[in-house]
Amino acid sequence: MRVTLSTLDTCESSFTPLVVIELAQDVKDETKEWLKNRIIAKKKDGGAQLLFRPLLNKYEKETLENQNLYLVGASNVRLLLGAEAVGLVKECTDAAMRAFTYGTRHNFKGFHDNNNDFLTMAECQFIIKHELENLRARDEKMIPGYPQAKLYPGKSLMRRLLTSGIVTQVFPLHDPEALKKLEDTWYTRFALKYQPIDSIRSYFGETIALYFGFLEYFTFALIPMAIIGLPYYLFVWEDYDKYVIFASFNLIWSTVILEVWKRGCANMTYRWGTLVMKRQFEEPRPGFHGVLGINSVTGREEPLYSSYKRQLRIYLVSLPFVCLCLYFSLYVMMIYFDMEDWALSLHEDSGSEWTSLLLYVPSIVYAVVIEIMNRLYRYAAEFLTSWENHRLESAYQNHLVLKVLVFNFLNCFASLFYIAFVLKDMKLLRQSLATLLITSQILNQVVESLLPYWLQRKYCARVKRKVQALKSDVDTTLYEQVLLEKEMGTYLGTFDDYLELFLQFGYVSLFSCVYPLAAAFAVLNNFTEVNSDALKMCRVFKRPFAEPSASIGVWQLAFETMSVISVVTNCALIGMSPQVNAVFPESKTDLVLIVVAVEHALLALKFILAFAIPDKPRHIQQKLARLEFESLEALKQQQMKLVAENLKEEYQEDGKEAT
Repeated sequence: MRVTLSTLDTCESSFTPLVVIELAQDVKDETKEWLKNRIIAKKKDGGAQLLFRPLLNKYEKETLENQNLYLVGASNVRLLLGAEAVGLVKECTDAAMRAFTYGTRHNFKGFHDNNNDFLTMAECQFIIKHELENLRARDEKMIPGYPQAKLYPGKSLMRRLLTSGIVTQVFPLHDPEALKKLEDTWYTRFALKYQPIDSIRSYFGETIALYFGFLEYFTFALIPMAIIGLPYYLFVWEDYDKYVIFASFNLIWSTVILEVWKRGCANMTYRWGTLVMKRQFEEPRPGFHGVLGINSVTGREEPLYSSYKRQLRIYLVSLPFVCLCLYFSLYVMMIYFDMEDWALSLHEDSGSEWTSLLLYVPSIVYAVVIEIMNRLYRYAAEFLTSWENHRLESAYQNHLVLKVLVFNFLNCFASLFYIAFVLKDMKLLRQSLATLLITSQILNQVVESLLPYWLQRKYCARVKRKVQALKSDVDTTLYEQVLLEKEMGTYLGTFDDYLELFLQFGYVSLFSCVYPLAAAFAVLNNFTEVNSDALKMCRVFKRPFAEPSASIGVWQLAFETMSVISVVTNCALIGMSPQVNAVFPESKTDLVLIVVAVEHALLALKFILAFAIPDKPRHIQQKLARLEFESLEALKQQQMKLVAENLKEEYQEDGKEAT
């Protein structure tokens, strides 16, 4: 029979493959056997109790090229028990969201004993990833066949296998049928419509669904700014005093949209169950290393590394390197201004049409250089942050985000601040802002989606020709799918996607009173960004493992910080306008004091709005309070039951002594 992802589990000896493990080509047989036994062993024996088999059987290996690929799956009962272990939250029949437990499974909406769709495929793959990562060494001192790959009790086996190069990659499989349905409702038919966020969440998980939800929300939130900015651009370009209303609207808009997003995000994540999901205890990240010792919190043996040494690395190496990169960025910026002066002097001397076009060349070249520098710095920042040896993934991400945001902010906006507040050339500011915004958007679209998609299409064609040339009797559907997906690029997370939106938000909000058309360009870009990002998720990159998320995390703070900076810049730009300066011809001190007073008043208004708009809607707050009450009551009953049992045992012992 023909085996595909949707029908594979109909074979008695087969199962639905959810995850692929690829081993290095020279891995020893004893290592393979040991890994297999640890994966399929029962939980009580230290195993993961999962289903495991090679991609190719003995007959297929004779016909097809052996790729050292293995498939991992799990029975439905095992997945349900895993859902309880990871703390998945599901909707109950009374419409409340509660942590799933296998014992109370019939109380949950949509659950039936013969229903295998209760858990989404993304959740099943997340459970398998959790079980594989929690395979821990017991009494092994090393990985069999590799004495240099040391183990100690409690060490994650999968992380050691990955860092030792024995396992080259672990990735979840796509489901072709479900993916085709998602594509049809998402991006294949170009139309102005809402994205299927719930379907994206079911297929890719909450973290990616939240990104696309935020991208869609941010795009629609930009439309009022674009509509209002268009007439300002067309009719009152040089009249800066009329921009006070537009700038004030921008400042209120930037606050309101971020606060309203929090409420919408709370609604979504409550419906998905991640808002009430308990945070798991963070394990040391795979790249963390140190001297073996006892963790004072868990009591387990694990690598320990002095925080003093880490601080020395941060302040004596990372910080000076970041400062050096910032200096280099400013140096490149001054070269850009020299190019601008050269182009302007050339145009003034000749005055031809060619030299008028030449005026835009320095900005375009500088925009390309900025993108190249941002990407090179990103690699350096990742290397440095990894070298700092942070124990937790969250600490690693926070330090990486801080490094990248500081550099990107200076690299992208330093020239605009210099033009606005040092050169005070508003015409050059408009030109530079427009060029930087449009060029960066075009480059991002090409580099992130179109180029990888073209390369992936070429590779797919080569693999299909290779498989068709085999002309075997073996069904190669699954083999071809795994072969194609294992060579796809690995999606490194939503960091770069959020960073792109963050920089776009800066271009729109920081200098809105000088270039109101920025919002319109951002809207046009984001409508295509939705489709290009969807394309790269479905066709360019491997399917990423789902990761539960309750918010967009540190990026919420980053956007809020940018909105505060935009208050200062817009107030300063309005204060510098000739019309406002004409009101205070004699005393510049009064002008500065009034601008500062207005800026403080607008900041106060921002913070009042942020305080007045609750982060969570009223009905969500009530449901969360109800869940907290129920959990406290359950804990109280459990404690009372324990006390009653202890009293009963004491009474029985007293009775025995009396007799």
